[in-house]
Amino acid sequence: MKQQKFLKLGTTDKILLLTGYIMLGLFVLAIVVPLIYIAAASFMDPNVLNNQGITLDVSKWTTDAYARVLKNEMIWRGFANSIFYAAAFTIISVFVTLLAAYPMSKKDFVGKKLFNTIFIITMFFGGGLIPTYLLINQLHMIDTVWAILLPGAFSVWNMILARTYYQSVPLELREASAVDGASELKHFFAILLPVCKPIIAVLALWQFVGMWNSYFDAMIYLNDADMQPLQLVLRSILIQNTPQPGMIADIQSTAEMSKIAELLKYSTIVVSSLPLLIMYPFFQKYFDSGVMVGSVKG
Repeated sequence: MKQQKFLKLGTTDKILLLTGYIMLGLFVLAIVVPLIYIAAASFMDPNVLNNQGITLDVSKWTTDAYARVLKNEMIWRGFANSIFYAAAFTIISVFVTLLAAYPMSKKDFVGKKLFNTIFIITMFFGGGLIPTYLLINQLHMIDTVWAILLPGAFSVWNMILARTYYQSVPLELREASAVDGASELKHFFAILLPVCKPIIAVLALWQFVGMWNSYFDAMIYLNDADMQPLQLVLRSILIQNTPQPGMIADIQSTAEMSKIAELLKYSTIVVSSLPLLIMYPFFQKYFDSGVMVGSVKG
């Protein structure tokens, strides 16, 4: 059936369609090939990896890197911190965003244009790192979880998406709840939010992934090593090439340390990516509808 439709297309349409398929295939390969390489390299013996490259001979594979990563205390502590930061940030950010978007979706909201202008300005202009750091310091949030959770909790772009999604909900729903005597708060929490599960799931996924991958704020505001997220531990391994001492304590040779450090890079990437890989399928059913409705309605 699809082949018949393709044959009915004109020459120009066929060329465009084939070009699109080729570009899409190259794009998929550009994503999949590095992932496969990293996953395979994380099991490779360092000597084999350096001398022969990737091999499918399972006898030359090893789980030594994962054993070193998983028994390291700093990895587990950073992992727990990252999960806490990402989950708490997601809850705070989505809640604040949904609350701000609701009045902005009302056509009769007094001052809507003024607030909208203020929101838009903040999308293009910011105070910069030094003023932000001074503000965080004056609020006594340095070396506290609030320095990670609060400053970036509100996203204007996410508010616009949520506002647009609200506007796609039929007005009759609010009229029906008003007839039943529901206040604005009751309508928002008991009626509107359950209808908006797709956009809530999308915003939650975006914010969780954003915080999970973030390390800069933690590097600037957190001095206590026990509070640092997994990303700072990975940064020391991937960028600074300095694995945690416990990972290579039993290695004496400098050359062997270098090989193990290279192997640990791949295993830490895999370990840090697992939560996102596990989480994404549960949000997939909401993702497409949430993004599309929140993007084109208005």
